[in-house]
Amino acid sequence: MVGGIYTVLSTRAATLQKSHPDKLIFIGPDLWMKQKNPLFEEIGDLFPGWTDFTEKEYQLKIRVGRWNIPGKPIAVLVDFMPLMAAKNAIYGEMWKEVGVNSIAAYGDYDESSMFGYSTGIIIESYYRFFWLTDNNQVVAHFNEWMTTFGAFYIQKHLPSVATLFTTHATSIGRSIAGNHKPLYDYLSEYNGDQMASELNMVSKHSTEKEAARTVDCFTTVSEITALECEQLLDKQPDVVTPNGFEDDFVPKEADFILKRTEARQTLKKVAEKLLGYSLADDALFVGTAGRYEYKNKGIDTFIEALKQLTSQVDLSKEIVAFLMVPAHIKGFRADLASVLNNPASTLYSWNRFTTHELYDYYNDSIMSAIHWYHFTNEQAQNVKIIFVPSYLNGSDGIFNKSYYDLLIGMDLTVFPSYYEPWGYTPLESVAFSVPTITTDLSGFGQWVSHSQQDVESGAGVIHRSDYNGYIVATQIAEMIGKFASLSEEQVRCIRGKASAIAEKALWKHFIQFYDDAYHIALTNKNKRLKA
Repeated sequence: MVGGIYTVLSTRAATLQKSHPDKLIFIGPDLWMKQKNPLFEEIGDLFPGWTDFTEKEYQLKIRVGRWNIPGKPIAVLVDFMPLMAAKNAIYGEMWKEVGVNSIAAYGDYDESSMFGYSTGIIIESYYRFFWLTDNNQVVAHFNEWMTTFGAFYIQKHLPSVATLFTTHATSIGRSIAGNHKPLYDYLSEYNGDQMASELNMVSKHSTEKEAARTVDCFTTVSEITALECEQLLDKQPDVVTPNGFEDDFVPKEADFILKRTEARQTLKKVAEKLLGYSLADDALFVGTAGRYEYKNKGIDTFIEALKQLTSQVDLSKEIVAFLMVPAHIKGFRADLASVLNNPASTLYSWNRFTTHELYDYYNDSIMSAIHWYHFTNEQAQNVKIIFVPSYLNGSDGIFNKSYYDLLIGMDLTVFPSYYEPWGYTPLESVAFSVPTITTDLSGFGQWVSHSQQDVESGAGVIHRSDYNGYIVATQIAEMIGKFASLSEEQVRCIRGKASAIAEKALWKHFIQFYDDAYHIALTNKNKRLKA
């Protein structure tokens, strides 16, 4: 659930279920096995006999049921681990059939590839069990390099199924950016294969590139990533499918007000106990969130902006910045949890910054930046930083609320991304009527910048390049400072504008791009079969 792809798939499901009721089937790894999975409801008689057929014919155990999300789509979970014993033979097959180089594979490549391969087997099993024919219009949609082996399997064993592959971010583009190499100014000079070799990304890049080249329809999520695909994968996407979302997780009217009040109370309570003093009632809560990609997500730039903000002597409000970025933690801080449960007690600790215990404080990038910029979180300092390094799933031990249940309490969010193919976090923010600041190096930033420029429009978009990080930080600091000076009425108006932006990004507006992609895949499949 960490990352935007989960949001893409889970929010799109409700819209597709309306147009294709129970013709939409998701396949995922059975990671919970015999434990109860809160997101999956097993229904043994949904496809009578198919699970036994799959185990007998393909030696794979599957469970069939529904995904517990809006729309309740059919879901199939597979235990793909038996394929691990045959992975070398499968890698050899992929090298011969499509030229995927798995020799240099390491880390998560093995499990991802075997899961992908298992999805192809499951689709073939379904096709055979239910006696489908060429007349059935079937599209198998594979997301990210982790599932590409399923596309390769289908192409060989079930050519009558149309294949569609979406890269949400090229693996080599993300790696170039994450390794502090200038991606954008020199994009036209990069060779994807060469950079994959240099950055030890050969296998992941290879499977992604071959999938893009061989499927019936290749898509990506934004124009900025389409340029990346063309240069680094040597393949221009057939269509761009921007990421929408559903707003059914956003509370309405009176419930919204209640949830926002509860969130602010929780954020304020935790902050005050961690800091050791009371905060002003009108303190401005500013947040950022996302994967711990220190440069790519612009975390470095955000902290630099907060440092610049401390020099604004006329800052009209106390600023409390929450960095909600999951990191390597031991668990929640027992001392903080204790004082939260005992209102009369006080926290005595050197650590006024983190809500959870890090394994390695000294080599953590965020903690290093906090110390480098001399943040102390003392009461006299007008900008405070609170690092929330836990995944916020409602049971983290400190907040015990989900990310969304805390996001609603923010006054402003900042996502100064350097590498962000789409960017769900700013979109989720405006969905909760929280104004946001992002950059034009994110797909969402590019999309919204056609009509929005300043944060007073609901979404501020800052121009970012390979080398202007300091300028971006300065502009962020200026926007936050200006926002802090606005009246309650002005802020209410801006929150309304933020919500209006979110409405334009609902799936009912964006699903047409997927209809186009499915049409392209089926058309190219028919051409392929006739050739």
